[in-house]
Amino acid sequence: MADSTPLLSELNLADPEPPVLHKHLPSLDSTIERCIGDFGWAQFLQATLVSFSWFFDAQQTFITVFTDAEPTWHCTQLTDRHSSCNSASNICQLPQNLWAWDRPKYTSTVSEWALECSSSLVTGLPASAFFMGCLIGGLALSTLADTSLGRKNMLFLSCLIMSLSTFLTAFSNNIWIYSAFRLITGFGRATIGTSALVLSTELVGRRWRGQVGVIGFFCFTLGFLSLPAIAYSQRAHSWRSLYIWTSIPTLLYSITVHFLVRESPRWLFVRGRKEDAIATLKCIAPIDSATSKTPFTSSFISSLSFEQETWNVDIYSAISVLVERRWAFRRLSAVMAIGFGTGMVYYGMPLALGSLNFNLYLSVTFNALSELPASLIAFFFIDQMNRKTSLLVFTSLCGICSIMSVLKGMNPIWTRLQIGFELVSFFSACSAFNVLLIFMIELFPTCVRNSALSMVRQAVVLGGVFSPMLAAAGRANGGFLSYGVFGVVVGVCGLFAFCLPETRGRGICDTMDEQEYKDTAACNAVGRV
Repeated sequence: MADSTPLLSELNLADPEPPVLHKHLPSLDSTIERCIGDFGWAQFLQATLVSFSWFFDAQQTFITVFTDAEPTWHCTQLTDRHSSCNSASNICQLPQNLWAWDRPKYTSTVSEWALECSSSLVTGLPASAFFMGCLIGGLALSTLADTSLGRKNMLFLSCLIMSLSTFLTAFSNNIWIYSAFRLITGFGRATIGTSALVLSTELVGRRWRGQVGVIGFFCFTLGFLSLPAIAYSQRAHSWRSLYIWTSIPTLLYSITVHFLVRESPRWLFVRGRKEDAIATLKCIAPIDSATSKTPFTSSFISSLSFEQETWNVDIYSAISVLVERRWAFRRLSAVMAIGFGTGMVYYGMPLALGSLNFNLYLSVTFNALSELPASLIAFFFIDQMNRKTSLLVFTSLCGICSIMSVLKGMNPIWTRLQIGFELVSFFSACSAFNVLLIFMIELFPTCVRNSALSMVRQAVVLGGVFSPMLAAAGRANGGFLSYGVFGVVVGVCGLFAFCLPETRGRGICDTMDEQEYKDTAACNAVGRV
């Protein structure tokens, strides 16, 4: 059993009038804010280095779009009106000597292992296995960053597992071993985004939290953009080379994280490791002492009294307390529902690009580029954006445009606008996802923040589990079972934003009790008005 989570306070939380007694007392948030409220180069470098893990996360999330793509083929005999082979033929019904792949078999798993006539469940198994691994990894590892391992060690371990399993994937000799390695990759990847987002935002003050959180989104976009470039350069080589070239940089990054990244001072404080927290604050605080609001001395920190939270932290208590406390469970349920719908579109649309009549490399590039304006909007306007309103607008726009993509066959103009609707829908899903992650940072206190964010990401991944099957089914009916279902689900799930409180401009809390007191005081203030 780990030590209880401390709270910066000088009074007992069991006092009969806690909201009044705690009204003017410093919290952990305000104390750390005084230390690192200004933004220095050390914080920028730390946050950027941590956020760069999203680059490698994006590569492994969408890599099967290229490695498992069905290659183009051609007839090996001259076609005439008596020939049974033409561009509209089903290759599964043609003799093997009448057709051939345009490129060598080893360029795709489908052609190398002769999966062209297999069911969509088999061809979609590697992608589904990856997302299933994300689910399992999220459930098994989600609380470790809040408890025993911490943010930094969890990030290092996740990147290391992902890099090693990605490298071993290149040596698979059949679809089943290949899917097993994708499952392990997903397991390792599960907590990368969560740990990186929480760690990077906890290294800076409140004023810069939104902008720093968006750095990870930019890195994810760059990682997504790098995939079509790498895949195009390796298009004449084996699909295995794509895994090798993406695994080696990830391994080097893991080593860099282990030696250069600092642990979250907030997590160190709530775990009772005050000396380590002081060392981290000294390392990342702005250098200009003239602008420093607080002296970083042991005597200053030691003079503060730490009270114990009213629940003990073990590996699953973070999830337990989220379920037991009504306000936390209500918030968690709502954001998980929104995450499920957003994840289905976010992961499903790139996987369904093969059904569009566009070049695959260009389609993926356009989708990756559509993440860039979504990240820019979040970066420059996150401080002015109401979280609830933004989620409602983006999820509604995403659903409408996704459904509009299905209407391409009713009028010739829809065919020409199909890729436009798809890009707007994907852009809206990206924007909703970005706002949702920032929203999560502000909805839950430090002691359970990483666990809550992990559970929401699992809901996002759960939506991704269904995406490969829907994408495969959509190829047979013009996208109705992919884009149509995507639009309906994300539109309905986005309505759960009405159940959440607005958090823009508010400070974050560090314990469940502090969060309850703050929410109660806010409700009382609204009631008096």
